[in-house]
Amino acid sequence: MLYHWLYPLHEHLVGFTIFQFITFRTFMAIFTALGIYLFCGAPMIRWLARRQFWQTVRDDGPMTHLSKEGTPTMGGLLLWLAVSISLLLWSRWDNFYVLFTVAIGIAFGLIGFFDDYRKLILRDPKGLRARYKFPLQLIVALLAMLVLFDVYHFDRHLSVPFFKAAMPDLGWWYVLFGALVIVGTSNAMNLTDGLDGLVSGPGIMAFLSYAVFAYVVGHATIAEYLQIPFSPGVPAPTGIPGVGELTVLCGAIVGGLIGFLWFNAHPAMIFLGDVGSLPLGALLGTIAVVVKQELLLLIVGGIFVLETISVIVQVASFKLTGKRVFRMAPLHHHFELKGWPESRVIVRFWIIALILALIGLTTLKIR
Repeated sequence: MLYHWLYPLHEHLVGFTIFQFITFRTFMAIFTALGIYLFCGAPMIRWLARRQFWQTVRDDGPMTHLSKEGTPTMGGLLLWLAVSISLLLWSRWDNFYVLFTVAIGIAFGLIGFFDDYRKLILRDPKGLRARYKFPLQLIVALLAMLVLFDVYHFDRHLSVPFFKAAMPDLGWWYVLFGALVIVGTSNAMNLTDGLDGLVSGPGIMAFLSYAVFAYVVGHATIAEYLQIPFSPGVPAPTGIPGVGELTVLCGAIVGGLIGFLWFNAHPAMIFLGDVGSLPLGALLGTIAVVVKQELLLLIVGGIFVLETISVIVQVASFKLTGKRVFRMAPLHHHFELKGWPESRVIVRFWIIALILALIGLTTLKIR
């Protein structure tokens, strides 16, 4: 919004040229979302507590989690309010990729809100059943991918980390692949959101990494220098015009997550809820698809991948053999039951997430 209002003034006044720079607007988006959450976090917690929007703890989880009963949840509402205001101020709303990604986030946010609504208002501890939630997510993701590839004629090649020449053409299979990336990341982040601050640290690192990728891919000169090919057959790799604006979106989310972490750090004063975690993962998956770094999400979002795999392995093992591989799934519960303090699990997962993010960023040069 400020770009559209203030940047045109650069023709008459000195200083307004700065609003054209994505880097400036990204940093301002970070500080804006962060400031909003820090300022409104405490009142939001009191408001949620008065309405008894409290976290419900499963009786089959670790016994140490019983103390979390009664902690306000649905902190994702304030996260998305902070991100939305930040985007309204600092993003370009004539950019297709911003509108496309935000639309997916809204759709997944509504699914998450209905899940929380059933848990908190209707007092249904199971919330929205998986047999309804997953198909809804898949339908939204498939429709989004159809718009991206049929209407907007987006490239259908798959980028392979560390190999600049390996770009298989998936054709229309890319629609299903992209949808599974979005849905899978959404649910993976939701599974990770089980300890105080656990999802925030890896989330911040993942969105910071993809902020870099979005900026590089959207900058023709840098994309050509780093030899990032996205359109096979084009003489020079020029990245994807316009996709750099997603850097501002990533920045706003990072700022919001830092603000949320201020209140979510152990011992947590508030939790995200599905209204926060489901769209958070969907946005990360969508950005990975749009910047053509889909497989790299396996590295950058490695913590989310490990958490998801642990659940799949646990369920499959128990159904096939009657035995459990882990003491409890997702993976963070396994380490809790091994005797690790919650804070140790969180910090070590953050360290792993940082290492994986740095490895992911090295693919910019090592290819």
